[in-house]
Amino acid sequence: MSKELIIRKAEFIITMDDEKRELEQHDLRISNGEIAEIGRNISSKGAIEEISGRGCLITPGLVNTHHHLYQTLTKAVPMAQNAMLFDWLKTLYPIWGQFGPEEMYQSALLGLAELALSGCSLSADHLYIYPDGVRLEDTIEAANEVGIRFFQSRGSM
Repeated sequence: MSKELIIRKAEFIITMDDEKRELEQHDLRISNGEIAEIGRNISSKGAIEEISGRGCLITPGLVNTHHHLYQTLTKAVPMAQNAMLFDWLKTLYPIWGQFGPEEMYQSALLGLAELALSGCSLSADHLYIYPDGVRLEDTIEAANEVGIRFFQSRGSM
C-alpha cells in the first residue's frame, strides 16, 4: 500500500518547472515520498493523511552539498564560539576524538533533523574522523531514521 499525503490549499507552491509557475491556493498530493499531483480540489481517495497548507509556502527541497554532521554536538562549546579556525580546531578535536558510534549517530540525527526542519531534503556528509569504532553506517542509520535523502562520503584532511 502506498503512503499518500495531501496538502490542502497551500498559500503558494513554487514549482521550479520550465514555466517557473507560482501557484496559489493549490493542493499537492505526495505518494511514496514523491509529488504525484498538483491541482485544485484533488481527490482524497487513497490518502492516509491530509494537512492544511493555509499560510504555507511549498518549495522544492533544499540541497546541502557539504556538511560535517559529527560537529553538531559541539557547536555550542563556549571556548570555540568565537575562536579563529586553528584555535577552534584545537578546542574541538580532543572532544571529537572521544566520540564513539553513539555520539556520531546522535550528532547526525540532530543535525539532519535541523536540516529537514529548515527545508533541506538532501544532504551530503563528509565524515573524516573515525575514533572508537565509528563507521559510516552510524550516520547512514540516522539519515534513515530522519527520512532525509542522504549521500555519505568518507572525507579526508
